Amino acid sequence: MTGWVWPGGVGDPTPDNVLRAWPATVAALPKGTAVIGKVIGRQPFGVFVQIDGVSDAVGLAEVHGTAAGTVPPPVGHTLSGHVIGHAAHNCQVRLTLDT
Repeated sequence: MTGWVWPGGVGDPTPDNVLRAWPATVAALPKGTAVIGKVIGRQPFGVFVQIDGVSDAVGLAEVHGTAAGTVPPPVGHTLSGHVIGHAAHNCQVRLTLDT
């Protein structure tokens, strides 16, 4: 077990729901919006987040370029951050994490 997990567990947004909700997600989460969410997936490059209040939105907080030795938070961890953009090609809300 490596600890790296893709989203897709019970209760995580499905790809179809994320796609259908994308226009509403972008409208609800403009750049600069403060968010709180739960980690639903982790990879060496960052964490996938289910954003509170927008259940079919998936955020991605990338961790490359952070301090050496930074480890992505575990699945289930609640975190806060801000929207820094939107990636329409994969329907992901780009996030930066609060420190």
